[in-house]
Amino acid sequence: MHTRRDVVIFDFGGVLIDWNPRYLYRKLFGDDEAAMEAFLAEVTTPEWNLQQDAGRSWDEAVRVLTAEHPTKADLIAAYQHRWEETLGGPIDDSLHILRDLKKAGHPLYGLTNWSQETFPFAQERFDFLALFDGIVVSGAEGMIKPDPRLYQTLLERYDIDPARAIFIDDNKVNVEAANALGIHGIHFHDAAQLRAELVRLGFLP
Repeated sequence: MHTRRDVVIFDFGGVLIDWNPRYLYRKLFGDDEAAMEAFLAEVTTPEWNLQQDAGRSWDEAVRVLTAEHPTKADLIAAYQHRWEETLGGPIDDSLHILRDLKKAGHPLYGLTNWSQETFPFAQERFDFLALFDGIVVSGAEGMIKPDPRLYQTLLERYDIDPARAIFIDDNKVNVEAANALGIHGIHFHDAAQLRAELVRLGFLP
C-alpha cells in the first residue's frame, strides 16, 4: 500500500529565516570586511557556534573562546549579548509557501539546529512560527542534525510516520540523513525550486 505523503518538516535558518552573524559584525568591523571574515573564520567559527546549537551554554562558549583569544574578548561577547542582531528578516518567498501549505491543510513541523537560549528571540520576532504544529530545537535536546536521533525525537514526539513526511533543509547532509530514515528530503536552494518540487509531489496545486 502506498502511503500518501502529507506532513511537511522545515528547517528554519536559511530556509524560512535569514540568519547571518555578518549582520552584527559589519556594525563592529565597519568597512574592514577582510578583518571581519577572518574573525568569523578563525575565532567565532561555525563549528564553535554549532556547539551552542548542540546544547552548550553561551556563557561557557564565550568563556572558553575568550581564554583562547583574550584580545578579542569584546567581539566574542557581542555574539552572545547582541545575538538578536544576527537575525535578518523572514525569507518572504519561502514564507508564502509555508502559508500556502498551511492553507492546504498540511501538518507542519520544525526541526532546527538552534541554541535553546536564543530560539526564544526568533519566536518573539517571527509570528509565523506559531503556524507549526510542533518544533524540535536541537539545543533543547542536546544533539544536532544530522544525528538521526534528533529526527527520531521529532517523529516519536509528534507521532509522525516517516513515509508520510517530507523534510526541507538547505544543508545537503541533513537532507541525506532524513532520506536514510525514510523521510523524503528536499535540498533547499531557493523558493522557486522548492515550490516546483512541492507541486510535483502534489503538496501544492
